[in-house]
Amino acid sequence: MTSISSYEGLQKSIRRLKTPPIDVWENQYAERDYVIHLEIPEFTCICPKTGLPDFAIVKIDYRPGAVCLELKSLKLYTVFYRQVGIFHEHLVNKLLDDCVKAAQPRWLKVAVAMNPRGGIYTAVEAEYTEGAK
Repeated sequence: MTSISSYEGLQKSIRRLKTPPIDVWENQYAERDYVIHLEIPEFTCICPKTGLPDFAIVKIDYRPGAVCLELKSLKLYTVFYRQVGIFHEHLVNKLLDDCVKAAQPRWLKVAVAMNPRGGIYTAVEAEYTEGAK
């Protein structure tokens, strides 16, 4: 079992966390502007402070370009986090970075709603727009 302190230490290098690949497939309607909504209602990760599981609903909305996210690999990617101690804010930004890297969408938003812990509900969103800094 990984110690709680190693979860805390991970936060400084979270951008370099090696995650499973997210596969894509060719979008046959790449010229059309449309939105894909994905929802992962049983997401789990580890609280880096307590070592206890955190439960969340992850929502990914995006406007695809040339490719779309492949769902089986996305599921395997999210299951990876079951053993990762990560702050909610880092989680959302890591999910965003990895999905953008895989799909190179026109626009993508990740929203995570964490189950309450200690009487506090946390929701975090991050967004990417093609060409924006």
